[in-house]
Amino acid sequence: MTDYACALIIQDGKLLLGRRALYRKTYADKWDVIGGKVEPGENLEEALIRELGEEIGISPLNSSAFDVISDTGRDPKSPPKYHYFLVTRWQGTPSICNHEHSELQWFPFEEAAALPDLAIQEYAALFIRLSLVETHIL
Repeated sequence: MTDYACALIIQDGKLLLGRRALYRKTYADKWDVIGGKVEPGENLEEALIRELGEEIGISPLNSSAFDVISDTGRDPKSPPKYHYFLVTRWQGTPSICNHEHSELQWFPFEEAAALPDLAIQEYAALFIRLSLVETHIL
């Protein structure tokens, strides 16, 4: 099983998603949250900080665990485990910093949940749950 640290980046009632680049082996050209694989020797928070810096050039000033999803669609026998963290404050301006995403966009939660091209199906329910707690976390 592989662990991933993933950010639910929230600002003004919207969620930041990245469209995965066309060449990506998994979930190419799909809307996804920002994050990536936990490297050996890293904990989840360290991986989250590194991934946000590498992918979109921000440093989170806060993060809190929100949910964990196992991606059985990708590997039913040993599914990757995605650890989602709420990020509501950061340093820097989100922008594409490497080749992993072709686009960044802010979406209202309900609109994000309704996107037909989400990386994983479970995002729809995750984003709706996020909309229900968003007013309590800001």
